[in-house]
Amino acid sequence: MGKPQENPRIYIIGAGFAGRAVAREIQAKAVLGSIVAFLDDDEAKVGKRIDGVPVLGPIRDVVRLFARTPADEAVIAIPSASRELLRELYYLLKGAGFSRIRILPDIAQIVEGDAHLVQAREIDPQDLLGRSPVAIGLKKSIEWLSGRRVMVTGAGGSIGSEISRQLLSAGVERLYLFGHGENSIYQIDRELRALQAGGVGVSTAIVPVIGELKDAPYMASVLKRLKADVVFHAAAYKHVPMMEANTVAAIENNVFGTRNLVDACLASGVKRFVLVSTDKAVEPLCVYGASKFLSERIVMDAQAGAGPGEHYMVVRFGNVLGSRGSILPLFMQQVARGGPVTVTDPRASRFFMTIPEACSLVLKAGGVGSGGESYLLDMGEPVLIKDLAEQVIRFSGFVPNEDIKIEYIGLRPGERLAEKLFSDEESLERTDFPRINRLRRSGGRFELGAALDALRPECYPTEGRPDSYRNRRRLRAALRAYIPTVEELPDEPEY
Repeated sequence: MGKPQENPRIYIIGAGFAGRAVAREIQAKAVLGSIVAFLDDDEAKVGKRIDGVPVLGPIRDVVRLFARTPADEAVIAIPSASRELLRELYYLLKGAGFSRIRILPDIAQIVEGDAHLVQAREIDPQDLLGRSPVAIGLKKSIEWLSGRRVMVTGAGGSIGSEISRQLLSAGVERLYLFGHGENSIYQIDRELRALQAGGVGVSTAIVPVIGELKDAPYMASVLKRLKADVVFHAAAYKHVPMMEANTVAAIENNVFGTRNLVDACLASGVKRFVLVSTDKAVEPLCVYGASKFLSERIVMDAQAGAGPGEHYMVVRFGNVLGSRGSILPLFMQQVARGGPVTVTDPRASRFFMTIPEACSLVLKAGGVGSGGESYLLDMGEPVLIKDLAEQVIRFSGFVPNEDIKIEYIGLRPGERLAEKLFSDEESLERTDFPRINRLRRSGGRFELGAALDALRPECYPTEGRPDSYRNRRRLRAALRAYIPTVEELPDEPEY
């Protein structure tokens, strides 16, 4: 995609509320560029002027009529656009020679009537792939957060950073960006402040917090001091093959880190706690999935120790398009190198949702959910990974298996051909809210305390158990004693 030009000539695709808001902003700040026209399909608008800007259309007929210059840019300002329409517009604008194509966030990210050019970003494959996100009305969904102090753990990650962006529009009093990665927290802190400078969420105090979930005394201290009302727990080690090679780190961070955070939140009176979970926690095969299985139970059990008006809940969903370390950025990198694009198996499939939609539904569920409950986001139908690879190759202007080869490499440790969204011991119950379902569990009670006791010597030095500390083989054996679906690896090294 093209680089920003000085004094760009901007065509705004869509003359609705978002397009008009962006146009007014550009007109007020000439340094942002000059508006050539709105392009729209609405016959009631075509041929008229809005705030002095001509409206031309239909889009398909007029977009090719203009002589392109290097300074010509397009901003797609249709937050409610379907994936099908976005795909058509992208290829239409690309074919017409626009040097740069940007897109405003979808309706799940924009508070009604409030759109800013600073929110526009380069269009990428995740905007064109998968199903169209549901329009849930973010303004109503986030009203419950107004005036609250909110902490997001893992705020520098893909999910945590998007939750943080959407929280800017919620009118929260303070937004605590918690993470152990200095660089990632620095980046999201800068981005949110740039959004504020552009008019988004200007009243929110942004507070970056560097810390370790694994440090129990620190977590107790910082939660008491910050007095957070709401915590969204998105921090976790997530990369399946990486965690299969670093199993102790996965349990130490994801399980005992969650235990430390939950204990600190209970002690400090946090009113709402929302764990972001994954379909890999369902009958888990990999250690990462097992760590989230245990995290879910830590949060569910915490409700028994919660005070009046305090709610601890779980929100589970499948894969998200475009998260760091996921297949979409990997496919883009492989295409940029000329291929091949690597897929584990032609039959492999996953449930996918865009990051913005998932985060909007997490925020919604956090406000309407009840303590001690688990919720599952409606993920639609699973998508074949090979189909996703083919679409990314086409997005990049190539023909699959002609210009760019697809190579099948086999499943890696801890991976399945397909994931389940809920277990055989769980059933779904509809709620009053679109695409948010309640999970009901049957079967016996899981012995969480005993499981944590069995895992602790592998994560922490324990008197009388010197050979257990950091021992991967013993850790897997302890996991399998309580979660028998975890994959058995007879040749796993001890350390």
